[in-house]
Amino acid sequence: MPLTLRHVLALVVLALPLCALLPHAAAAPGQPLRIGVLAFLGSDAAVEEWSPVIARLRTALPDYTPTLHHLDHDGLRDAAQRGELDFIITNPGHYIELEASLGASRILTLDAGGRRAPERALGSAVIVPRTSALQTLDDLRGRRLAIVGRGGFGGFQLVWGELAARGIDPETDLAGLHEVGFPMGGVVDALDAGAADAGVLRSCLLEAHPEWQARFRVLAPRAESSFPCATSTPLYPDWPLAALRDTSPELARMVAIALLGMRHDDDGLAWSVAADYQPVHELFRRLEIGPYAYLRAPTLMVLAERYWPWVAGFALLIAGWIFYTVRVEHLVQVRTAALRDALAAREAMEARMRGALEQAEHLSRLSVLGELSGTLAHELNQPLAAIANYANSLVRRADNQRLTEAAVREAAGEITGQAERAAGILGRIRAFARKRTASREAVAPRELVDEAIALFRGMLAHAPPIAISDALPATALIEVDRLQIQQVLLNLLKNAWDASRTQAPERQRIDIGLASAAGSLRIAVRDYGSGLAPGAHEHLFEPFFTTKADGLGLGLSICRSIAEAHGGRLSAETPAPAGVGALFVLSLPMQAPSPTATRGEQAQS
Repeated sequence: MPLTLRHVLALVVLALPLCALLPHAAAAPGQPLRIGVLAFLGSDAAVEEWSPVIARLRTALPDYTPTLHHLDHDGLRDAAQRGELDFIITNPGHYIELEASLGASRILTLDAGGRRAPERALGSAVIVPRTSALQTLDDLRGRRLAIVGRGGFGGFQLVWGELAARGIDPETDLAGLHEVGFPMGGVVDALDAGAADAGVLRSCLLEAHPEWQARFRVLAPRAESSFPCATSTPLYPDWPLAALRDTSPELARMVAIALLGMRHDDDGLAWSVAADYQPVHELFRRLEIGPYAYLRAPTLMVLAERYWPWVAGFALLIAGWIFYTVRVEHLVQVRTAALRDALAAREAMEARMRGALEQAEHLSRLSVLGELSGTLAHELNQPLAAIANYANSLVRRADNQRLTEAAVREAAGEITGQAERAAGILGRIRAFARKRTASREAVAPRELVDEAIALFRGMLAHAPPIAISDALPATALIEVDRLQIQQVLLNLLKNAWDASRTQAPERQRIDIGLASAAGSLRIAVRDYGSGLAPGAHEHLFEPFFTTKADGLGLGLSICRSIAEAHGGRLSAETPAPAGVGALFVLSLPMQAPSPTATRGEQAQS
């Protein structure tokens, strides 16, 4: 086998810790940075695959000593539970379980390249001998299936989901499940030995081994656009890099920044911002495994929560990446070709930055909705309970033979009103979460503020009181992207509520002021919480800076970018009296000079 750059890099990374034992090594070891990785192909393959990550961290974080711990499912969970790891790299299914049990939090998603987008990179292939009579997944009834283990995501659970969709229970409808454990090559060995009729491999693993591909084929391959390998299942997000509960946010930020700088051409692999793992949650919920194992208990509460995703699913969209490629002609003079190459590289970088900004804005909106929509169930319970009460009233009147046309009309009218109320709540949230091309229009500032407050209240069971002071002219207009400005206002309202929700009731209110100054609109959002920590003003709008224990530090940074894209600015000012709460001011250019007449309106919301 030829010696590749990746092999050399792996040997260097393994040799670096030994250099610290030599007598002339005078440098003191840095702080430990422990990364656990799921070694599904064995320890040697794990070292070779993830050595570029260790090498990158050694270079980018010289004050730390990164080490790689290659473990199986149980070993990775146990090591994380004992506090022996700072970060984990594992498959999406295992991450979902660790997220629920140990508080793991994803910060990046692997970008494997090779025409595989991070959000659609992982599937499972059911393989059979080329001479096998099996043609579809339904043919697996009564057959033996070789798997890595029941806890394997790409090695079993993805195929389990497809079988369940066809009404096939692997535990009862198959002749048996033959567990081989790690490495995954044991599945091929089981087929060669005749111990199974079919086996489950992670997608693209068969194509990586031509000697396997010569003996086996993929059963029931799916047509997945832009995916280079055969797969028997839908595609899911690639492996995440996740920080554990005790990992400091600062260390997580530095690691994320360092690894985002990796490139396929230079390092052999790359990372992207964390993808949306909701499809994995949906699979586990449908199979009732992992954090959703409790759904197997037949209680009324479980039945109610089982159908909740159908309601919340209207507010979720699958994020996608936009890749833009520029081809430059090379049949010109050397100087012209070099200039064209430089211009093409600059255009490609600007396109990636625009795509990343749009993606970050969309993820920021989904993040706000994800944090607030947990209370949406309480808000929807009121119209749903009213509908149920009127329906039961009709049933009782019918049973007592007291059902009249007037009673039916009254009940039907009330049911319709409550249903429209619930639909209105969901419609506002769905409109806010929808991903679309940015467009600007002339709107009244007060209308924007009212819509943001209505959306904010629709996602909270007990919204705080919000006072609006409107000193704008009646004809004031601004030309903005309505959804982006609503995103900024909703983010500021949510931050204000987070800062004051633990205060006394009189300090939980939020004040919003609308005024004009020098041809600009000023929207001021103030809370009466504990205020900002000393020195926080200097870093508030920096990416990855956050004062929340579970925050990513992207909200205010994205909001400032939106404001600046509209020719305005977002700033934090000191409220009066100083030290009581926080004050954020969004400034936007007015569309036309403001008339002298003002409303002088004081509204209490």
